[in-house]
Amino acid sequence: MSNTNEIKVWDPVIRIFHWVLVAAFMVAYLTEDDFLDLHVFAGYVLGAAIIIRLFWGFVGTKHARFSDFVTTPSAALKYLKEILVLKAKRYLGHNPAGGLMIITMLMSLTLTVITGVALYGAEEQAGPMANWFLSNADAWEDVLEETHEFLANFTLLLVGLHVLGVIAESLIHKENLVRAMIDGIKRST
Repeated sequence: MSNTNEIKVWDPVIRIFHWVLVAAFMVAYLTEDDFLDLHVFAGYVLGAAIIIRLFWGFVGTKHARFSDFVTTPSAALKYLKEILVLKAKRYLGHNPAGGLMIITMLMSLTLTVITGVALYGAEEQAGPMANWFLSNADAWEDVLEETHEFLANFTLLLVGLHVLGVIAESLIHKENLVRAMIDGIKRST
């Protein structure tokens, strides 16, 4: 940090988690049918990253903790309305809409990973849930596949909305939030 108007906001765990999540989701999404081993590996990486993030959300640094950014949906909606009229308050950590998006993406990714592991067990008789589907895999394959694909596509939609939110927030507050997620540094005021 070279400027006294700058402060370290995002710790290395958050930044590494963020970019591992981006890479693993992209790999998993793009390899869904053609490279099963790579798809499954990326899914396990996502699952491990989510577990670490959930743990860090309770014991991590100030802005990593859920208590710092989990608010009510009405607070997120109010913030979105303020964004539309270009009068949104600047937050050092996640704003209320960003906090809601983080929770929504974590839930969607968690369900995507769980349904993926279940589908892997039913279709391939492999993975930690394979024994659950020894006698009735055929009955579950279609519903698990449709659910897994829906959740993956829903997560992709959330990612798109997240990126739009980052762009809007960066423009409104004249702050490069992508850079902040790389080096962890934001303006203090």
